[in-house]
Amino acid sequence: MTTEVRTASPADDIAEILLDAPTIATRVAELGREITAEYAGKDPVFVSILKGALPFLADLMRQVPIAVSLDFLEVSSYGDSTETSGVVRILKDLAHPVEGRHVLVVEDILDTGFTLRYVLGHLRDQKPASVRLCTLLDKPARRIVPIQIDHKGFEIPDRFVVGYGLDYGERYRNLPFIGVLKPEVYGRR
Repeated sequence: MTTEVRTASPADDIAEILLDAPTIATRVAELGREITAEYAGKDPVFVSILKGALPFLADLMRQVPIAVSLDFLEVSSYGDSTETSGVVRILKDLAHPVEGRHVLVVEDILDTGFTLRYVLGHLRDQKPASVRLCTLLDKPARRIVPIQIDHKGFEIPDRFVVGYGLDYGERYRNLPFIGVLKPEVYGRR
């Protein structure tokens, strides 16, 4: 006899949904139109920061009907914590040179600014024609390092959010919405 193992849904750990899937899809389509107009005729490269920005990147690039290239950086500054350590490490660098290219960094969330300051500096050192930033979420209440956002999806309050690529301990990325994690979940780790 087989025993069925039941696990709780990741959505059970969500205290509140900040942005539902239709709201996200509408804004991503608007961002796609903005980016299409800005980069028409420029052969841009979208640089996504793994892993959290992948759902956003996938949806965004489908809304941009011009030729684009993709590349990826993987950085770490959080680990399993809800707070950034402030120490940024590149775990995976770009696969292709960006010298002379128009680079659009596609990020899931701008929080303190430490990670993006490091990433943007790293990219500018490679002498691209331009480096601009598109972030789905902006959390200005936590900003320590000023960062210019060229394309912003949503401004959110200072809450720890998961879903649509954002994680806590590598979980919750697959939720189709962005929600606030219940505080008691932090104590389980």
